[in-house]
This record gives sequence, structure tokens and C-alpha cells, in this order.
Amino acid sequence: MAQMADLFQQSAVRKKDYTAKDIEVLEGLEPVRRRPGMYIGGTDENAMHHLASEVLDNAMDEAVAGHATLIEINLSKDNQVTVTDNGRGIPVDPHPNYPNKSALEVIMTTLHSGGKFGGRVYKTSGGLNGVGVSVVNALSESFIVEVARDKKLWTQSYSRGEPITKLTKTGTVSNRRGTLVVFKPDTMIFDEGNKFSPILLYRIARSKAYLFEGVRIKWKCHNSLLTGKGAPPEEDELHFPEGIKGYLSSVTEAREMLTDTFFAGSASFTGEEGRVDWAVCWPEDQEGLFNSYCNTIPTPDGGTHEAGFRSSLTKGLKAYAELKNVKKATALIADDVIGGACIMLSVFIKEPQFQGQTKAKLSSSNAARLVESFVRDHFDHWLSGDVETANQVLDMALGRAEERQQKKQSRHLARKSATKKLRLPGKLADCTQTSSEGTELFIVEGDSAGGSAKQARNRETQAILPLRGKILNVASASDEKLWANQELKNLIEALGCGVRQHYDQTKLRYEKIIIMTDADVDGAHIASLLMTFFYREMLQLIENGNLFLAMPPLYRLSQRGTIIYAMDDDHREQLLKSAFDKRSKVEVSRFKGLGEMPPPQLRETTMDPAKRLLMRVLVAPKETNRKSDQKRETDQLVEQLMGRKAEARFRFIQEKATQIRNLDL
Repeated sequence: MAQMADLFQQSAVRKKDYTAKDIEVLEGLEPVRRRPGMYIGGTDENAMHHLASEVLDNAMDEAVAGHATLIEINLSKDNQVTVTDNGRGIPVDPHPNYPNKSALEVIMTTLHSGGKFGGRVYKTSGGLNGVGVSVVNALSESFIVEVARDKKLWTQSYSRGEPITKLTKTGTVSNRRGTLVVFKPDTMIFDEGNKFSPILLYRIARSKAYLFEGVRIKWKCHNSLLTGKGAPPEEDELHFPEGIKGYLSSVTEAREMLTDTFFAGSASFTGEEGRVDWAVCWPEDQEGLFNSYCNTIPTPDGGTHEAGFRSSLTKGLKAYAELKNVKKATALIADDVIGGACIMLSVFIKEPQFQGQTKAKLSSSNAARLVESFVRDHFDHWLSGDVETANQVLDMALGRAEERQQKKQSRHLARKSATKKLRLPGKLADCTQTSSEGTELFIVEGDSAGGSAKQARNRETQAILPLRGKILNVASASDEKLWANQELKNLIEALGCGVRQHYDQTKLRYEKIIIMTDADVDGAHIASLLMTFFYREMLQLIENGNLFLAMPPLYRLSQRGTIIYAMDDDHREQLLKSAFDKRSKVEVSRFKGLGEMPPPQLRETTMDPAKRLLMRVLVAPKETNRKSDQKRETDQLVEQLMGRKAEARFRFIQEKATQIRNLDL
């Protein structure tokens, strides 16, 4: 009980210790210095560069509003940044709510102050919360601002958010106007050793120049900082008269394009302040990028304007495909259309909403609606105005959609990989050996042949997969039909190695894949269909020597206990003349199919590794040693014999008809 009383007494003392005196009120810019991460995302090098962006954004707001045409940015060797514009200049007259302070000092020392709230001064701007430049001031060990306004020059200095001089008139100027800001980040705030990167600052300045074609940005950097690969020039003037289209052209000029023309344009929002600019191209390598901005602020995490743009292009291309009666286009998604594209998107809207002060993602709901409706109309006209280009984009998107569906199917099959612990696909009778070394998978036609093969096999190393009828001809069928075909899905699942670019030799579950069909025309056709499937979907399996054709005999010849098997008619005649006594009758029986062959005979003639005859399937060179040439020739032959064009097969038959000697009908 005494211990309990002590605990209650200690608790009461602790409660009494927490009083109103413990409530701390942070005033002015002290919250920024205490918690800089809330305002600029941290205290690392990226956060420090955010300070330069904030000052540059203010200058850009003057340019976008039509009051500035020139911005200068200078990086000195002591990590000091200077940003100058020729805009209207920050007001220096006393603020009505703070008679003892100028408007300039209120802006620099007070959070949530500025001229961007009511919309009268700036229709569209990047800084909307009134915290940008005051945050820079709070986090700088030195901060100097000069204002040239009404032919007078005013100056004031700050340190760590506090004014260290009064606003002073330092002279008169006749040919200058605007604002100059010089600041140096506080080493007490930012991580030791952090320095401004000339490369990164130059890229930021360049992006501002191409986002608004009406501005010129002069860049200057101390030459001692220009070291290392990719260093920017010491001085440069950045101006892009064609805006984002010109910039996209310059960064992609060394790459092959799918289309000769860009989809680029600009549209002002009817009935609302603002506009959208865009430029899109589709490189052959399909290594895309998507750079988006709102009021010249980069939005690396995207947002509603990107969503609206994606929707406009996707809906537009699907509508075009519908006019062309391309039914496969209904499955298109945004990533199929623009996933491999290079895109520049810039919107200017009134009072945008961002996620966080760093403005990495736009969340304004109206941006999606505006961008989609205005870009969609231009995209529809672009597609209908150039049919050849539109068809190229549509074909590219359909190809990406097919590839996406293949990846999805491959992942699905990988999860369902056939093992002894899982349900085996189709009617696969698997072997008992767990490793692939020495194992064989026999692909047979029908349940009858499958039943005989299962009785004839070596259960430890030989697996049997019966297929129902003739499989799909993948050379003339769409990918949708391929993935909907259960027989082929069973085969892919049984092999476990994936298809096309997702093929993985290490996951192949059997060392030998043996096509075992009847020795007749139908059997040859089924074998051709299977070889076409492996060539189109698992070429590496053939190149690695894993595919074989079983060679079952067509005849059984017997005479007084002597039994010999003949592979075909010619072989039968040869054996009758050379292997048997001509004085006695030779019994000749023709196998109707593997399903009619007794299991012991099937084992002896076709499945026993010691006695059987296998033919390895290879992509054999003809008259060249170049792999690319032989692959091209084989592609042409497969397309000619198995493709969609019947006239190509007809020509082949006409050309080869004279070479036919024995036709099995």
C-alpha cells in the first residue's frame, strides 16, 4: 500500500509540473528554423536546392504575369546564389496592417504573406501559401534584397530571418527595375558539406526558360565550381522560342522516332484563367519520360494534370481505333499509349492545390477536367489529320498491350508452376524425378496415344502430356486467342520456363521436349503446329537443343519370329528385299496410330532411349553462317507456310509440287 501511495504521489507531482508555462508559442520565422522539414522537405542537399527554386519561382511569376522578360541567376564560389529579375519590384511602402514595417519586410519575415492570395496581382503563380521567400530568409545565414522601383533603389539585409538593417534608399536608377535577392544557406541548418550543384541549378534554370517562352534567363557560375563530367557552361543565355516543344526536340534529336511529327500544342482554358502546353513524341526504343509542371513548378510525383493528360490520349486513341473497327483497342490502357513516350506537360491554373509545401504533386481536381477536355480535342484532330502517323501510334500501343498481357500471363503461370506439390496442368502425367537432368516430356496427340504412352514410359524420367486434337496455329492467331487456348496454356505451364522475352532456361522442367505424333499426314501437321509454337514463343528452347521429334515406325514386319520395324514405305520395301527370306511370307502390319500400338511395342520402338530414333529440331543455316540471316530466312519460311496469307502457301506448293514423290493421302 505504501508503494502504491508513492506512485500516486509521484504521478501527481508530474502532473503539477506540466503547466501553462510549458506551452511554447513560436512566432515569426522560428517555426521554420525549428522544423525546416515541414517547409522544404528536410535539411539535405535537395532541400537546400529548394531554396533556390523558391526565389527563382518568384521571379518566374513576374515573367508569367507579363511584367518581367529577363531573369539572371548567379552562383558564386562561396555557395551564395543571386537571383535578379526586371519585374515590378517588391513593394517597399509601409504595410497598412504594420505601419512600422515596409511591405518588403513583412513579406520577408512573416509566414503566409504575399500578393498571391486574392488573384488581383497574379492570375497564376507558383507560390500560393506566402511562405516561399520568407522560408528562404529564415534558413539563410545572410540574405540581402534590393528593389529597383519607381527609379529608386532600396536595400535591406537579414540573417536567419531577422532584419539586421533597416530598409534603406541607396540611390536612384533610371534604367533598372525589379528585385535582386542574394542568399547563402545557413550551415547551422543544412547538413555539413552541402553545396549548391551547378549542374542541378543550371537544369532548374533551363527548365524555367522552356516552360515560358517569353522569358530569357542569364546563367553565370564561378569557374572554380565547374568541374566534373556534365558541368554547365560558365555563362549562358537560356531562351526557347518554341517552348517545351523546342526543348523536347533538342533532348531527343539523337533518337529514332516512331513518328515524323510531334503531338504538340497549347490551349487556353475557356472561361477560366490559365492554359495547358504539351509536347509528345514516341521514340523507337520506347524509353519514355514524363516531365510535368504547374505554374512552372516541377511536379515529379505527377498529379491531377497528368491524370487528365493520360486520359485524353487514351480515350482519343481508342475512339480512333473504334472508327477503324480495330476491336483489340478496347483493351488499351494509358500505359500502352504513353508508357514509352517522351512527354512534356505544363499547366497554368488559378489557385492550384499541391500536396505539401514542396509542391511535388498537384491535387487540384479541376486540373484533370480542364486538361482532358482541351487536350482531347486537339489530339482527335491530330489523329484524323495524319492517318499514317495515327496508325503508327495505334500499332505501337497495340503492341505494348499485347506485351503487357503476355507479362501478366507469364506471371500467372509462374505462380502456378507445375510441381509435385501442386495440381498438374491438364492431363500431364509427370515423372517422379525432381531435377530436370535426364528427364523427358512426350507431347502426344489425344487420350488414346496418351494412355499407351503412359503405360510404355519410364515413370522416373518420362512425363506424358496428351493434347486434344490439333493445337492453335500461333502464326496466324492473335495473342488473345493464344492465351485463351487451354491446350497451349497447359503446355506452357507444364514446361514452367515462360515465353518470349520472359523465357528462362533455368526454369525448364525437362531436359528433352519430344513431339510424338502419328507417322501420317495428320501427325506431321500437328508436329508442324507444335514446332511453330515453339519457334514463335520459345525460340531459345530450340536454340539450346531441347526440342526433338520422335520417329515412330509406320510398319511392323514379321517372319518366323523375326520382327523389324519400317519407318516408311521406302524403308519397308528395302527391308523386304534385304532382311527377310524371300521363300517365306512376311506379315506386314501398318500402325494406324500410336494409340493402336501396344505399349510394349511403343516402348521398344519410340520411347526406349537405347532403341528409339529421335530427330533434334534446330534452326539450321542454309547458305550463310550469320545468325541474323538464318533467323530471317526461317522467319520468312514459317510465315510463308504457317502465316495468315493463304496465297503464300499456294505459291510454295506450286513451286515444290514437282519434287513430290510419295503422297500419303
